[in-house]
This record gives sequence, C-alpha cells and structure tokens, in this order.
Amino acid sequence: MSSRVKRDTARGFWFVLPAVAVIALVTFFPIARTFILSLYKYNLKFPSMKAFVGVNNYINLFQNQDFLNSLTVTVSFTLVAVSIEAVAGLLIALLINKDFKGRGMVRAFTLIPWAIPTVASAQMWRLMYSDQFGVINDIAKKTGLVQEYVNIIGRQPQAFWAMVCADAWKTIPFMALLLLAGLQTIPPQLYEAARVDGANKWKQFWAITLPMLKPTLLVALIFRTLDTFKAFDIAISLTNGGPASSTELLSLYNYKVMMNQLNFGMGATISIVIFIFTMLIAFLFIKVLGANPYGK
Repeated sequence: MSSRVKRDTARGFWFVLPAVAVIALVTFFPIARTFILSLYKYNLKFPSMKAFVGVNNYINLFQNQDFLNSLTVTVSFTLVAVSIEAVAGLLIALLINKDFKGRGMVRAFTLIPWAIPTVASAQMWRLMYSDQFGVINDIAKKTGLVQEYVNIIGRQPQAFWAMVCADAWKTIPFMALLLLAGLQTIPPQLYEAARVDGANKWKQFWAITLPMLKPTLLVALIFRTLDTFKAFDIAISLTNGGPASSTELLSLYNYKVMMNQLNFGMGATISIVIFIFTMLIAFLFIKVLGANPYGK
C-alpha cells in the first residue's frame, strides 16, 4: 500500500469518526446498557432487591408460557402480514407502473392509508369491526354471511386476522411504493428485446421483472419484516393483546412486563431477545436474497 493510499485511508477514518461516535452513542450504548440490565433481577416495586443473576433471566424467559405464546403470535403475524403485503404491494406496483390516464392521481390516493397514523388507523378499524354499529358486520349481515352481529376482535381466531387486515391495509402502499421505484429502474429495452424473442407477459415477469426487482424486494421485505416483528401500536390500539393473549405481540408483552409489572430486568431481557431476532431476520434475508441479486 502506497503512502498516498495510507494517508487517504487515515483521512477517511477521521472524517467518518464523528458519525461513528454519534451512532455508537445513540445506538450501541443503549443496547449495551439494556444488555447489562438484562443480567439483573430488578423490579421497581422492590428496588433494594436488585441482584445479579447472569443468564437466568434468559433461561426463565424461554420457560415462560406467556412469552412463548407472544413469540408464536408475533412470528405468525409477521409471516402472514408481510406475505400479504408483498404480494398485494407487487400487484399494485405493477398496476400503477402502467401508463394510463390519471396515473398520478391513482398513485397519490394509493398512499393515503400509509399517511394515516397507525393509532388512528387502528381505531378506525376497531369501529368498523364493532359488533354494535360496525360497517363490516352490517355488510356481512346484509349479504347473508352472518345472521347476527359478531364481536370480531373479541373472538379467536377472528381477532388475529382482523389485526392482520388492519396492518396490511395500512402498509401495502409502502410496499407498493418501494417496488414501484424498483420497477422504474428496469430498462424498457429489456422488455422490447423479450417481445422480439416471442416472450409473453408471464415469461417477461419471471425472466426480467422479478430478477431485476430482487434488490428492491430485499429492502422492502427487510423493512416490513423488522417493522412488523416489533409492532406495538397496532396491537395495543386495536385488541390490546386479546382475547386471551391471542394477539399479544412481543412488544406489547414487553410493555406489560415493564410498565404494568415494573419488572425492568425481565423487560430488558425481552428487549435484547427482540433485538437478536431482528438481527437474525435481517441476516437471513440478506443471505437468501442479497447474494447475486441479479442471478449472475
């Protein structure tokens, strides 16, 4: 390595050092503090009884049925919701990527659900699900699907699917917007060449669109999977984890442990577990979809 390269490397290091320091301060330091707290038995109801317990909090956590139930619900919710969002978002992106009259207005209206705050969106869906005056029950009864109004968010498994629908309705536009940006980077010459070779729309989709969209799809899936896995506001606003903890996501369970039980030691443990799971999810996505994104 030449002396000039060494000087440029050293200069680059000093340029990025302030940014790295800020990231370490606002990200890694809180994570480290949370991890240290997770090694203690610490309840604010009995602050004088704080004691170091090592990994016992983690062992006890994975033996706790309430935690395992929340983990199962969270994984199921993430898989179902993100799958629906990915498929629906791709279909909408393909539609609004076409050249038609009023395309700009359609794109703008598509983003309206994403612009609504999650709490407001959840309350809107809660009213629509109501067993007293909800529009969904009214439509179902008028069309003969039900004989009497049903308490949708008060029954299993209806409450789970109600939460999935509310979350998907809000976040499908975000997925569609990201995928639309990816579609617009695909050179139109590729489709022209494919048409000359006799490829139909279906073959063009599998041979051109999907492979070229893979990097964008990776980013969209990572964003939505991580966001869904640690979702909190949709659960507490729509169902508050009920009925019988059937919609209690990990973040909501963590909130109840920390704020209701004031068990900060176990709450910190759950936070670290959520952090580890999100890191593993991101790693798996990058490992599966990130390598050779264009199939080369």
